[in-house]
This record gives sequence, C-alpha cells and structure tokens, in this order.
Amino acid sequence: MKTAIALLFALVLMGFSTGVYNAQETISCCSTTSATAEFAALGGDVMFVSLHKAPAPFTGKLENGKMISFATSDGKDGQAYFVRSPKKTNKVLLVFQEWWGLNDYIKQKAEELQKELGNVNAYALDLYDGKVASEPNEAAKIMMAAKEERIRAIIEGAIEHVGPKAKIATIGWCFGGGWSLQASLMAGKQAIGCVMFYGMPEKNVEKLKTLHADVLGLFALQDKNITPAVVDTFQQNMKAAGKHLEVKSYDAVHAFANPSNPKFDKEAAADANARALAFLKKHLGV
Repeated sequence: MKTAIALLFALVLMGFSTGVYNAQETISCCSTTSATAEFAALGGDVMFVSLHKAPAPFTGKLENGKMISFATSDGKDGQAYFVRSPKKTNKVLLVFQEWWGLNDYIKQKAEELQKELGNVNAYALDLYDGKVASEPNEAAKIMMAAKEERIRAIIEGAIEHVGPKAKIATIGWCFGGGWSLQASLMAGKQAIGCVMFYGMPEKNVEKLKTLHADVLGLFALQDKNITPAVVDTFQQNMKAAGKHLEVKSYDAVHAFANPSNPKFDKEAAADANARALAFLKKHLGV
C-alpha cells in the first residue's frame, strides 16, 4: 500500500513538473487557444521565466510625453503614455510594452520613435492598468493574470480615441510583439504597418486574411519559445493568407533589443532598430 501511494505521489509530481516546463507545448496542441493566451501562459514556464533577467534601473530622462486616459468599452478608462507630434497629424504609432509592463524604458522608446519619425503621434499603451514589474517572477504573475478581453478593450479604446481617419502603425516587443500584430488586425483598414520584435505570431490563417498591414518580424535564433520553427510557420501562414511579411532573424537571445536586458545585443539591436525605423517611415509616409 505504501509503495502504491509513493508511486502515485511521484507520478503527480512528475505531471506537475512536466506541465510547468512544457507549458507552451501543452497549450500549443489546443487549436482554440489564442496566440496571445499562448504567450501569456509562458509565465508558468520556469525555463521561460529564468531566461528573463531583471531589467537594469532606468537612468534616462523622460521629456516629451505625458500619461493620458481614454474611454474603453468595458466601462473603465484606458491609459497611455502620449507623445504628441509638433504639428497636427492623422498618423499614429501604437507602442506595446514588454512583459514588464509600461515602464520608463518603453516610455522612452515611444519618445525616441516619435522624434525619429517626426510627424506622428505616439501612444505607448498600458496593457496592465498601471502594474509594472521589476523582477521576472513578478512579471510572470502579472502577465498571466492579465485578461485578454481587458487588453482588447484597451486597444479598441485607443483606436477609437485616435479616430476613424487615423492611419495606424504598431510596434511591440516580447509580450507586446504579439499584441502589435493583434492591434493591427483590430485596426482593420486603418492599419498601415506592423513591427513585431520576438512576439507570438497569430496562427489562424483566416484571421490573418483580414490583416490590412504589411508586417516586419524581428526574431532571435536562440529564442527557446518563439523558435525558428514558430517563425517558419508564421511565414507559411502569412503566405497562405496572401499577406506581406518581411522577416529578419538574429543569432541572439529573446529580448536582445532591450538595453535594460543583461544579454542586450548591441549590434543586433542596432540593425533591428534601423530596419524597424525604415519600415515605419515607409509605411507612415514620413
């Protein structure tokens, strides 16, 4: 009897361990799971969490933006860090955070992009409603707790806020890389360009057929979750959907383009950022 109980206990522990370390595989097999939910569930993958080192303290200075609020369909307010164009424009860049939340690095990136692009209003959306993490386990918990319907309400609210005449481009990293693509899908005919840094691609070809924006995907060959195989499938799906996708993969790790990442790859980041900027300038017409 004792032997049987011990064996059962060992099997339970084995199942738990396998479920944690193979969270991505468990979710991927389910065709009804959305790409964004699949990525969020990686917060339960110990290996994925361990690959994200705590970001370095922010030492820059925020100068040109401010936090704003806008209405959302669920009756709550959405928040964004808004960087206004020097002159009136209908060109908009939606900026999407990493899994850490809307921290000062992302706000600074929104300021930099607005300055480099010029005649564009930049909005760095707060997908966590004010929550910001400074260490991996905290970020994992916040990301897994974030509700997809709430995030979609925030994005929809932002699209309504900028108005029906706005031409919308999107950019995001990590968690926000996947949401950059989803936002371009949600923006419909207003979407004009999407940049996604190592984010989870949409796998549903029928959804991709509704996309109106060209996509630039910037990925990492050493990424253990958004793997080269995932990227290859994305390319095949975009081709099947009849959509334009440009991909550049670097011999680097996940989050290689974030200067707050201890494994920041300066050379790869410089090339990726230059490609992203050129893509956005072309599609925004600036």
